[in-house]
Amino acid sequence: MSTSTSEPSNCLPAALDMEVGIPRLGLLSNGITPAGRRSTGCGEVWRWRDFILAYKTLGVVFGGLVTSPLYVYPSMNLNSPTEEDYLGIYSIMFWTLTLIGVFKYVFIALNADDNGEGGTFALYSLLCRHINIGNLPSRNVNSSTGVLCSNRSMTSETRSKLGKFLEESITAQRILLFIAMLGMCMLIGDGILTPAISVLSAIDGLRGPFPSVSKSAVEAISAVVLLALFLLQKHGTARVSFLFSPIMGTWTLTTPIIGVYSFLRFYPSIFKAVSPHYIVHFFLRNKRKGWELLGGTVLCITGAEAMFADLGHFNKRSIQMACLLTIYPSLVLTYAGQTAYLIKHPDDHNDGFYKFVPHPVYWPMFVIATLAAIVASQSLISATFSVIKQSVTLDYFPRVKVVHTSKHKEGEVYSPETNYVLMVLCILVILGFGDGKDIGNAFGVVVILVMFITTLLLTLVMIIIWRAPVALAMLYFVPFFIIEGVYVSAVLTKIPKGGWFPFLVSIVLAFVMFVWYHGRQRKLEYEMRNKISVDSFNRLLSSLEIQRAPGLCFFYSNIQDGLTPLLGHYVRNMRSLHKVTILTTFRYLLVSKVDPNERIIIRNLGIEGLYGCVIQYGYADSLNVEGENYISQVTNSMREHIRYNFDGLSPTSLEEEISQLEKAEEEGVVHVRGKTRFHIGVQTSFSDKILLGFYEFLHGNCRSALPALGVPLQQRMIIGMVYNT
Repeated sequence: MSTSTSEPSNCLPAALDMEVGIPRLGLLSNGITPAGRRSTGCGEVWRWRDFILAYKTLGVVFGGLVTSPLYVYPSMNLNSPTEEDYLGIYSIMFWTLTLIGVFKYVFIALNADDNGEGGTFALYSLLCRHINIGNLPSRNVNSSTGVLCSNRSMTSETRSKLGKFLEESITAQRILLFIAMLGMCMLIGDGILTPAISVLSAIDGLRGPFPSVSKSAVEAISAVVLLALFLLQKHGTARVSFLFSPIMGTWTLTTPIIGVYSFLRFYPSIFKAVSPHYIVHFFLRNKRKGWELLGGTVLCITGAEAMFADLGHFNKRSIQMACLLTIYPSLVLTYAGQTAYLIKHPDDHNDGFYKFVPHPVYWPMFVIATLAAIVASQSLISATFSVIKQSVTLDYFPRVKVVHTSKHKEGEVYSPETNYVLMVLCILVILGFGDGKDIGNAFGVVVILVMFITTLLLTLVMIIIWRAPVALAMLYFVPFFIIEGVYVSAVLTKIPKGGWFPFLVSIVLAFVMFVWYHGRQRKLEYEMRNKISVDSFNRLLSSLEIQRAPGLCFFYSNIQDGLTPLLGHYVRNMRSLHKVTILTTFRYLLVSKVDPNERIIIRNLGIEGLYGCVIQYGYADSLNVEGENYISQVTNSMREHIRYNFDGLSPTSLEEEISQLEKAEEEGVVHVRGKTRFHIGVQTSFSDKILLGFYEFLHGNCRSALPALGVPLQQRMIIGMVYNT
């Protein structure tokens, strides 16, 4: 959510996919103001709400960032470090947190929201809504249904040269799309590695008081904790989420207190290291070794991307307040205390967190650290579910089951398939890598690459949408490109040492998303090219001896402006059409619940017995309704539509039309959806053979949305059609 002034939302062409029932992103059109958005005349109330939201962000947004002291120093491959080395490392971490965490994300990135949503894909969506790059059809308007779309798209006169270049270059558009997808996949990789490294680092605290506990035992205990955490996901987090913020608040408060105690005791002058000259001396002294150590120091900024990615669940001001007033000071003081301790105990870096904890509070801190690691893991798991849900909703990922575990919070979702894949991968990471350094190597690749992608996309937003002068945009781009570019170069050397794992997972997921999107777009393009107008369909009915079969037919369509070619294919081959046929489309709206009076929209298509129906639903609405209830809702709406939109019909004709509908319902109901395939033949290009062939494999193994409507098996019918490539 954003604190900015509300603007008209964008929309996508609606609907339930005829093949897999993928609802496309809709429109926040009912004037509902999300929680956390500022309103005039209520300044005091909203100020307190910002404080409350800032408190809640501790348990959701900052879990990964604030628990990073558990594993940063243990992930570094230090060899006989000196006092100057530790001062240089602390200086690097201080300025990384300040420049990337505060200046980049808190002050700049949080302003680049897309209708309150953040993250790399939100930046991409924002670009799509302002320039015609064809990847998100969010600027189309369906006049017949009155769907409102964004009015912020730019005319050809106002577009920048860069915007025009992206519009004209198909290659640039595909590269941009792949970069955005890769950024989302890196976040999923974060969801794999954060639980593994956080829980493993926390449980490793057992080895301090009990040296006989082996690494294998720590790995086994960590795997059991994660196994339990993943198995509990299906129950949702609503019952225990109220504990998340107190746990993280306790962690955020206690670690800097120990940090202050530590640096006052061991090295009171630690803050002289904020001078950048310690960084210069560090690299001059260590040269290549110092550059390689950046792969460990980058972990201090772990989770900073979540500030931007989770923007939609809170608002800009609450995240800014939480970061500047609690998280940033906590990390600066905690790392200062750790570094001060290590200066006096230079060989304790392999256990850089627990060793600096005073003995009297060791076990309380162990409990707090373990709970904080679990909360941080839960935050990333939930974020991964949200990313998958967003991808499925936008038709960028094969459909998987997504269940809302809370009727009040959009972010609390659960995906069984995603959950079990994450569980297996997390446990494999722990058992396969084991050592914290190897997982840290893998983690560093994910952390910095997603930030690098955000920098690239945010620069495009500045130039194309904010219309910032290029010179001003370069003041942002060049420094962060250099800083993050150096980090990227350092972590890429870690690929053979474990960094290959998240990189491989992200590339595979990005390829799956790209292929799925490519296939869906090709099918949509074919349907739009071959759509049938109402007049053409009327002539088709007149030219053939079409039998009007008794009964009521729900024919699921993917397009609204015109009739799907599947309907023509069905009529030509079956030589029949049900007496009452309802072309049904589903539209997903960005609201929690749709008003019952606005849920079903009916329109008469001008042919006897042929109607259009749009069913709208929000993220907290359930489509798991019984078949009969679903049918009665639609038919009741049709009766009301006929009565209030009779357009001059005589009372007799009006009653006949209603009677025809009731009779058709009594005679039987059938639900028809399309199952289309691409024809991949000799004339198909080599690239299409690979991309569309893989798409067909994905399509054949993904879920359909139709069973979720409670439609009995005996009422379902699938119509096949082959599309030319």
